[in-house]
Amino acid sequence: MGFAIQASGLTKRYGEVLALEGMDLNVPTGTVVGLLGPNGAGKTTCIRILTTLLRPDSGTATVAGADVLRESRKVRERIGLSGQYAAVDEYLTGFENLDMIGQLYHLDRRRSRERARELLVQFRLDDAGDRPAKTYSGGMRRRLDLAGALVANPPVLFLDEPTTGLDPRSRLDMWEVIQNLVTGGSTVLLTTQYLDEADALADEVVVIDRGRLIAQGTTDELKAQVGGERLEVVVSNADQLGSAHELLAPLALAPATLDERARLIVLPVSGGTGPLVDALHRLDDARVSVDDIGIRRPTLDDVFLALTGHAAEDGSGADGGPQPGGSRSGGQGRGDQPGGGHRGAEQPSDGRRGERTATAGASRGRHAGPEGEAQR
Repeated sequence: MGFAIQASGLTKRYGEVLALEGMDLNVPTGTVVGLLGPNGAGKTTCIRILTTLLRPDSGTATVAGADVLRESRKVRERIGLSGQYAAVDEYLTGFENLDMIGQLYHLDRRRSRERARELLVQFRLDDAGDRPAKTYSGGMRRRLDLAGALVANPPVLFLDEPTTGLDPRSRLDMWEVIQNLVTGGSTVLLTTQYLDEADALADEVVVIDRGRLIAQGTTDELKAQVGGERLEVVVSNADQLGSAHELLAPLALAPATLDERARLIVLPVSGGTGPLVDALHRLDDARVSVDDIGIRRPTLDDVFLALTGHAAEDGSGADGGPQPGGSRSGGQGRGDQPGGGHRGAEQPSDGRRGERTATAGASRGRHAGPEGEAQR
């Protein structure tokens, strides 16, 4: 299969803050790998390095067969990037945004316009394609931004927290888009702090915390690290907690945990629903009434808490780097309202603005420079 993305020993420091510390990463071709971690873990710094927007202090990386440092132009020709904040020009229509990006990728005028129309249909934006992007909702902007990353049909896609700020319906729509991309053969590196998102989309998950890779594997492999299934029983009457414990103890793989205040018994078990059925029979025969009973399997929340000692939504700052000021053009409203969805614009520390790719920095008035970089 081979690897579409390979990185070894990536290190990046912002002053006294170590944003990445010896990061190793391998992403198999044609898969989705989720880079999971809290705010400030180093996810965005890693993405910026791999997309040539930021130089590491040390380490090496190749993307789509090209060296990130020595062959940055080749890397930019072979990737698409959708950053944390939708990089669309609010004063251009959806069609004009995509057509402009096509020209930045040096598509001929006819092909650029054809590709723009194709993507508007693919992302269900064709009815809004001739409206200014400033009239779009947050979910529509995110879809337009992702469409822009696909204009040149890149084999490798970087999606940096693509559903941040979206409402639940828009999140599900974005998940469907990502799944369809991978079905079509794309390789996706997805950063997220949403554990359910990684569970739903990723073939493999890389857990990063405080700039270091601390675990890697499939979601099932990571969940197995924190233990197996648990049978949880809440009895109706606290007086029956002891007798229920005696009845269910033979089913447990290890000593049960009792919470008298919650009338709860937790037993480590295995075998799927078998212990659940057995427990129901035992309790029913003994006329022990229960308020709740079920099998609970470890979640990625459990994994992250066990590996890092804190919940995935914890964290401070943004990848340890200084937070740039300023904002993108347009409204500052909520992400699900027209004119909203744009928070403070991120700027890589090497001075380049935006987070599309260097070949397609979708901002009004830019043009493609001699190295394919978006320039004023």
